[in-house]
Order: sequence, then structure tokens, then C-alpha cells
Amino acid sequence: MASQAKPDLTSGAPAHGARHVAIIMDGNGRWAKKRFLPRIAGHRAGVEAVRRVARAAQELGLECLTLYAFSSENWKRPASEVADLMGLLRHFIQADLDEFHANGVRLRIIGNYQALDPSLVDLIESAVARTAGNSGPIIAIALNYGAQDELVRMAQTLARRVAAGEIAAEEIGISDVDAALYTADLPPLDLMIRTSGEQRLSNFMLWQAAYAELYFTDTLWPDFDGRALAAALDAFRLRDRRFGGL
Repeated sequence: MASQAKPDLTSGAPAHGARHVAIIMDGNGRWAKKRFLPRIAGHRAGVEAVRRVARAAQELGLECLTLYAFSSENWKRPASEVADLMGLLRHFIQADLDEFHANGVRLRIIGNYQALDPSLVDLIESAVARTAGNSGPIIAIALNYGAQDELVRMAQTLARRVAAGEIAAEEIGISDVDAALYTADLPPLDLMIRTSGEQRLSNFMLWQAAYAELYFTDTLWPDFDGRALAAALDAFRLRDRRFGGL
């Protein structure tokens, strides 16, 4: 097979056609284990990968990049690891917010982040508010997020609307469901990437992924970078998306 030229990260208007990419960032622990390092070292390296990929997403012309940072199931991990992850999140926001804001990035959070430590919630909401007026790409962070929980919350929202007489049950349509999800004001999902070789969605954006293209790579998340993102987008460009048609 002929080798492909390296993708150009600075070539102007994107040719890949994707607006919204989501990434299941997997493999931090395995990355650390391979190097005989503690898991926290893998998570720190994963944060560096977030920085690289967030910058590359802007260069590649994405409108939205959604990152699965902490799932509603991750609370099952040891308390010390959860505390480390929350500390890294806090540091990431404090260290990188100025750069995001200067680049016009809009920070969004999806998931039940209000259940986190109140001081972290305040930090998150302050960061979101500071960048809300920007006009650049969206970086959406999924925190305490689970798609099944999101769908339950959506059903409860629509049930309340029906009970209030705002809408009849038989009138509920796809657009009503979309509007009741955490992702209501994000572009439709085009591409979902999962690193580390695992091939499952792990309760992430199940509704939104209905017609998204899926891309799995053996690369562990701390080793993922702008070139890897560009390669995924190049693969996306070659997909034949028919959305159920011919």
C-alpha cells in the first residue's frame, strides 16, 4: 500500500468536512504501566495530550471538540485516583483558561458536573462564563457524564413538559429529544474516536452517535497528538456517509 502524505495542520479551510469530533480518551493507566510508573503519571501525560489535541483541533478547523474526561462510572475507581483526577482538572482549568480565552475558544461542560466539589463547580462555571462570549471553536468537556443518565434526564424533562401541557406525548419528535440533551447547542456529532485499542462506546454520547463515524486506534491517549487527530479526520473524509440512504 502506498504511504500517505502527512496531513497539513495549517492549510486553511478544512477539507475533512467534520464539524464535531468526540474522543474517548483511553489508555492513561496502560501508558503508565508500560513505563513502570504510577497511574497518576499516565493521567498527567493525558492532560498534556489534551493540550496538544485541543490546539490541533483549532488548527484543523473543527467547530467543536468533545472530550470524555470523567464518566459517571469513574466514581467506582479508588478514592485516591478520583482525587488525583479532580486535582488535574482543577489545575488544567487554572493553567490553560487564559490561552483558551485568548484564542477565542468557548469552554462547555456536559454532564452532571454540579455534583462535584462546590469549589470546583465554581471554578468550572467561572471558566465557562468567561469564555461564553467568544466566537471561536467549542471545547466541550464531559464531566460526571453518562449517556444513559443523560437519556433518563431527557425523558424526565419531556415528561414534565407533557404534564404541564406544553406538548402532547404523540407530538414528541427527534428535535425535542435533541433539545433536552446536554449537547443541545453543539453541532451534530460527525466522528467519535477511541484510543487504546478498545472498541466500545462506554456509555458516551449514545444518542448523538447514531450516525457518527467511529474510529478506533491502538494509540494510547498520552501518545495521541495533532498528527493522530489529522489522520483520523483524513480517514473520516474517505467515509461514505449515507445516513440510511443509498
